[in-house]
Amino acid sequence: MLLFCIIAFLQTIYYLFFFSRIAFYRKPNPGHLQPHPVSVIVCARDEAPNLAINLPGILVQQYPFTHEVLVVNDNSFDDSKYVLEEFQQHFPQLRILELTQEAKMIPGKKFPLSMGIKSAKHEMLLLTDADCVPATELWIESMQAAYQPETEIVLGYGAYHKQKGLLNKLIRWETFHSALQYLSFAQAGIAYMGVGRNLSYHKSVFFRQKGFSAHYQIPGGDDDLFINKAANKKNTRINIDPNSFTLSKAPNTWQQWKKQKQRHYSTSKHYQWQHQLQLGAYSASQFLFYPLLILCLFTVYWPYASCIFVFRILVQSIIYFKSMHKLKEHDLWPFFILFDIWMFFYYLIFASSLFKKPPATWK
Repeated sequence: MLLFCIIAFLQTIYYLFFFSRIAFYRKPNPGHLQPHPVSVIVCARDEAPNLAINLPGILVQQYPFTHEVLVVNDNSFDDSKYVLEEFQQHFPQLRILELTQEAKMIPGKKFPLSMGIKSAKHEMLLLTDADCVPATELWIESMQAAYQPETEIVLGYGAYHKQKGLLNKLIRWETFHSALQYLSFAQAGIAYMGVGRNLSYHKSVFFRQKGFSAHYQIPGGDDDLFINKAANKKNTRINIDPNSFTLSKAPNTWQQWKKQKQRHYSTSKHYQWQHQLQLGAYSASQFLFYPLLILCLFTVYWPYASCIFVFRILVQSIIYFKSMHKLKEHDLWPFFILFDIWMFFYYLIFASSLFKKPPATWK
């Protein structure tokens, strides 16, 4: 019973001290929008269908200041080159960087992204993926409006399109749950990651950190490991304005999703130790909560365990309800208890990802 109380108390601390920062988040007054020229960078490898579908959403952005859209075509063997050249005839802000040689000893997306950043014309960078589309035509403007004089990094939300089926809901739940953590931690001054689907930072930050040199040998981490190293409580802000969201198509099969999450989690063991401790404590408390609850219900302490459970559910319901509305995932709220229980099995399934070597290719 004592261990269950400790776990429940720890969970409550996370919800009330961290996650409430998203639930009760108020958009700061942006003041006068400064005219920041922006370089939007998209890395693509054999992404012709996605470029044809999603790139127009980036090219038609209503941004009143100078900007470019730079697509890094990384050794594609499909029709990406011709799709991009066709778009370039109609959108003069589109630039194409063709890479025709593989980088040796630098696996993953880091080399093409590095080349794109070095080739970018402007100091302000806005990154997304070829399989992403801005939720609105005000994406660039909204992400840039989050910058303040001391801001160097802006963390955005990369959501998934809503579709029918259990898998889609589980993927969107996990995406929301992860965002709730990294966005709320950033609000608390403990930024530890961002997502490459929707991320902005200064070009000078990239060079000050010497690019991805600290973790160039790791296939992943061009977003989360870079932010883990470069972000601090003064230079990082979040943006959860719905105009700033991007949307992606969720994996169609369990195997695709599992492969994706294994690639993502393989980088988390390289986070700073304090971030690993904070995230590990939360994951452990979430994993242990329901098994300990069940055990306590078969003891004389079951009335106390029941009261603790009800209190936790009430706190969760409020935090999730308001946070899901902020991130436009409110259709998931009626099922949050089932999703919460599912997380026990989720950790069992993906725990091995922490020890597996990720694939060297990023596509």
